[in-house]
Amino acid sequence: MTKMTYVAALTYALENLTDAPADVREKLEALKAQTEKRNSADRKPTKAQLANEALKDKVMAVLTTDPVTVTELMAKDAELAALSNQKVSALVNALVRDGKALKVPDGRKTTFCVAA
Repeated sequence: MTKMTYVAALTYALENLTDAPADVREKLEALKAQTEKRNSADRKPTKAQLANEALKDKVMAVLTTDPVTVTELMAKDAELAALSNQKVSALVNALVRDGKALKVPDGRKTTFCVAA
């Protein structure tokens, strides 16, 4: 069984509402087109996403093969030190999801290093 998406539900409604007024069909078709556009993968990145990519590059430049905590990582670079701990942590975790960094559990603290 596949998950019912908004696009699939709108397609089903358009196929089965044969006696619906023209303006209702028009609205449903516009809603379907809008939903398909919003879900497309070829969207332009936002300003914040572009800024985060630059910050991820900065984190990768500072990150080494030796595991370090987020706080230690921030201490190595002035630009990263100006950010909040949560922001740097989110950037490093995004790099882990991308496969560029590794999360190394070290007792009660989490450390990160460059993926080999």
